Amino acid sequence: MNEHSVAIVGASGYSGLELTRCAARHPRLRLAALYSDRWAQEAAGDRLPLSGAAAALRYSALADAAAAEAEIAFLATPAEVSLSLAPQLLARGLQVVDLSGAFRLEDASLYPTWYGFAHGEPAVLAQARYGLPELERARLAGARLVSNPGCYATATALALAPLLKSGLVAAEGICVAAMSGVSGAGRKASEDFSFCEVDEDLRAYRLARHQHVPEIEQTVRRFAGRCGPISFTPHLVPLRRGILSTCALRLERGASAAALQAAWKGAYAGEPFVRLLAADKVAVKDVVRTNRAHLGLSVDERAGTAVVVAAIDNLVKGAAGQAVQAWNAAMGWPETDGLDLLGG
Repeated sequence: MNEHSVAIVGASGYSGLELTRCAARHPRLRLAALYSDRWAQEAAGDRLPLSGAAAALRYSALADAAAAEAEIAFLATPAEVSLSLAPQLLARGLQVVDLSGAFRLEDASLYPTWYGFAHGEPAVLAQARYGLPELERARLAGARLVSNPGCYATATALALAPLLKSGLVAAEGICVAAMSGVSGAGRKASEDFSFCEVDEDLRAYRLARHQHVPEIEQTVRRFAGRCGPISFTPHLVPLRRGILSTCALRLERGASAAALQAAWKGAYAGEPFVRLLAADKVAVKDVVRTNRAHLGLSVDERAGTAVVVAAIDNLVKGAAGQAVQAWNAAMGWPETDGLDLLGG
């Protein structure tokens, strides 16, 4: 089996660590380069339980990443860094999987509002393929630039898209309350995310302005053909990792629980990483350190609503694992390659 060389940029962040682990166990990938300012010149085997050639690799400075000698580059970098680096790597013939938001939104004019910077690479943005295989698998084939979905967007779009497509729920008035572990904020030190600040606390943040909102709406609309504005409220919870997204939708007249369940099961039949459960059985602890998404559906006929609950690991299905799954799909490989040993 031919191995493809991989560079991981931002390898000392939480997502970068998960990427390194996944790539090291992947049967078709070979770790060729790791980039991290924090760990520059250290051996990878001193930081992770790796063996052989992977353990002997030494981290290089991020400034050297544009000259990476590899076939594929995974970018676990901030959006502004990815926006600069991805075009350089593509121009040198590398294929790129970007875990930031730099290439997620189709409309470049949305970036100043939602990400706080102007998008200066519209031609590259047009090349990007969104890496959520369960909803956009057909568009991934042969991709040179894969834009990895956000963690909140993954859980929420998976929950909403099949129901919107079925026509059994309204496209307007969707409300989402989502909760994330602290690792979703990244690894850099910050008082707001220190132990004493987050322990025994629960808080909402970035109300009506979280950058994943237009991404969710775009993804659902592409799959379902319709999606109104979503009211999205993220919360920070004192967990290391994991996301739980609870979505409420209005039922259309005549919609039944059985019809909703049938639409859901039809959409996800045969998906290796999606499990459909009773809504009260969906738990973060069951998906942590896996690439699985657990989804649960409940119908409240009295209130005329459907409630969908989705749980994922924000660092795996919400980041590194999904990046590997999407790249597998782009290459036509089994999507479970490199991920089948993540058993939780």
